[in-house]
Amino acid sequence: MTSKKNGLTYADAGVDIDAGNELVERIKPAAKRTARPGVMAGLGGFGALFDLKAAGFTDPVLVAATDGVGTKLRIAIDTGIVDSIGIDLVAMCVNDLICQGAEPLFFLDYFATGKLELDQATQIIQGIAKGCELSGCALIGGETAEMPGMYNAGDFDLAGFAVGAMERGTSLPGGVVEGDVLLGLASDGVHSNGYSLVRKVVEISGLDWDSDNPFGDGSLGQALLAPTRLYVKPALAAIKSGGVHALAHITGGGLTENIPRVLPDGLGVEIDLNAWELPPVFKWLCKTSGMEQAELLKTFNSGLGMVLAVSADRAGQIEHLLQAQGETVSRIGHVLQGSGVSYCGRLL
Repeated sequence: MTSKKNGLTYADAGVDIDAGNELVERIKPAAKRTARPGVMAGLGGFGALFDLKAAGFTDPVLVAATDGVGTKLRIAIDTGIVDSIGIDLVAMCVNDLICQGAEPLFFLDYFATGKLELDQATQIIQGIAKGCELSGCALIGGETAEMPGMYNAGDFDLAGFAVGAMERGTSLPGGVVEGDVLLGLASDGVHSNGYSLVRKVVEISGLDWDSDNPFGDGSLGQALLAPTRLYVKPALAAIKSGGVHALAHITGGGLTENIPRVLPDGLGVEIDLNAWELPPVFKWLCKTSGMEQAELLKTFNSGLGMVLAVSADRAGQIEHLLQAQGETVSRIGHVLQGSGVSYCGRLL
């Protein structure tokens, strides 16, 4: 007499549906804290619903952005410090939206891993929810993909998708003219660009992620995982006040390549590199690698995560408004005839 063998299950193939359901239940309270006017239905359905009229828009134009966090993810995985990488994910998307003049409305994430580790996944998505909460953006959906054989043990990947809106006719950039003042908003470190080079510099230094931070407190890994600053609320307040002609999110390409993206043909900018202090992390990266100033300026944010071009007669008021919103603001230059970015002074 032979015994009947049990058939294969999805769990036998490495996918735990119950763990996925448990994750959704764990993150529901965090997602609920991000609720804002306009949210109709969020987690749990086949799609998420959002009512633009309930959000206060009359004749809206939608703006969408998607991004990831690059190889900064590798440091988070290697150190096990994953509680703030979700903030980076949100910031990389919503900071782009405000450069178009749009208010971020809702966010969706994609989280993929070989084996779902509930505690790790919960920390990551709670970080995403925190980023949404800080930027007034609702976390209304996402995808958790458990894919055995696609990722090494402990590895995961993240992508984010944000949608915002503005009233028709209010898009940015617009109205940039010669004489506009450039206001730079301080960054909170490297943010989420240039980490392939950062990792190479750390390799050259001979340090590990758990080594003492050579330019500050804590470990080196902790310092390099400082989350990307969210500029949404201060930037929207400045836009609403009037006089803001353009915003440039200083990501890959640095100051050198991102500022020209918001300038009309025939105009360039001059930037005074003595107008702000280079943060210690960049000084260490440059000293350790022998990096030239030009490379720094076209790879990293160099201490400024967002740059605004504003009307000269409104510059003082906007500067004070941004400072009242908690930003560290530097007058870094002005718009002039020409093209591209020219620099005077030195950061290094």
